[in-house]
Amino acid sequence: QVQLVESGGGLVQAGDSLRLSCAASGRILSSYRMGWFRQAPGKEREFVAAIRWSGGSTYYADSVKGRFTISRDNAKNTVYLQMNSLKPEDTAVYYCAVTSALVGITTRNANYWGQGTQVTVSS
Repeated sequence: QVQLVESGGGLVQAGDSLRLSCAASGRILSSYRMGWFRQAPGKEREFVAAIRWSGGSTYYADSVKGRFTISRDNAKNTVYLQMNSLKPEDTAVYYCAVTSALVGITTRNANYWGQGTQVTVSS
């Protein structure tokens, strides 16, 4: 069983930055993949970024590449999403997720989800 708790969302202006945190507890193996997803009103949940719990390669959606950075601190059991140069279209509920799948994390193979944190970017 894994529990995920997101924090760090809020209301910001276009061009601002935010850092989201996802505190994980429970049994997480080094092979697990952690990911951030987001869901805007009326839209499907979409992939944002991913990283292996053991570190190494990171993956990003094209829409956030160059602006967002995913990282993890294993000592704190926390995954972060640093979001810079925020745009109004980044407005969504952001979710943290984890998968034990050996391939990349998706909405379909995620085993556990956090409750989400709202990010609102005003123009």
